[in-house]
Amino acid sequence: MGNMAVFVNKTESNNVPVIFLHGVYFDHSLWNNQINAINDRTVFALDMPWHGESSENIANDWTLNDCSDMLLEILDSLKIPKVIAIGHSWGSMTILRAANKNPEKFASIGLCNMPFQEVSSGKKIAFRLQHTMLGFKNFYIKQAAKAMFGKESLAKNPDLATQLHASMSKLSAKQIKKIDKFVIIDAENTSGLISNLKMPALALKGEHDYVPTPTIPTKIVEGGHVSPLEVPDEVLEFCKKVIENEK
Repeated sequence: MGNMAVFVNKTESNNVPVIFLHGVYFDHSLWNNQINAINDRTVFALDMPWHGESSENIANDWTLNDCSDMLLEILDSLKIPKVIAIGHSWGSMTILRAANKNPEKFASIGLCNMPFQEVSSGKKIAFRLQHTMLGFKNFYIKQAAKAMFGKESLAKNPDLATQLHASMSKLSAKQIKKIDKFVIIDAENTSGLISNLKMPALALKGEHDYVPTPTIPTKIVEGGHVSPLEVPDEVLEFCKKVIENEK
């Protein structure tokens, strides 16, 4: 996939470590509120391809399956025999695929705001039409914020849109188009992978999130699609339950 940036909060604990994966347009800092509150084990956070500091020598074409292989390769490279993995959106989609490929690597998983159904033909067309507005990038990012965050969340905390702008503005229009294609438009239905999981798994989604509720124990919280920023305290409690749930 390229040169991937991994950030580490190291402890001397022998507890199973945690790794956090973010969703599209963000970077590892999406999880700062939760990472900073976990001090009983080592915590890793990954910048996904083209995002944050994972911007050098990234392959031009890849799939979600390539992302899952990437995660497994990173765990092997870091010599992590077993991990607790928590993801948001794209990060969850990556973890789900990796956990099905190599279940013994995962003690427990947490899947936040995870799309798992194939995108409809109408939505695929809508994405392509939206991409024509990428020449007006600031406007495009504002519209993305409205789609990703709950309306009440943005009203209470306008800084949420600023956080999205800070990370998304680093992506080129071409990269945004490709990310949407690889992660959203080309994504396959993975309902079967959810039912096939061999390790403890919990899910979380916002009540106004556009993704459906998966068939595993799911916590519903206020807000839209970016729960780690919209309701950080509730997501931290969710993360603690995922950690306590380890096999």
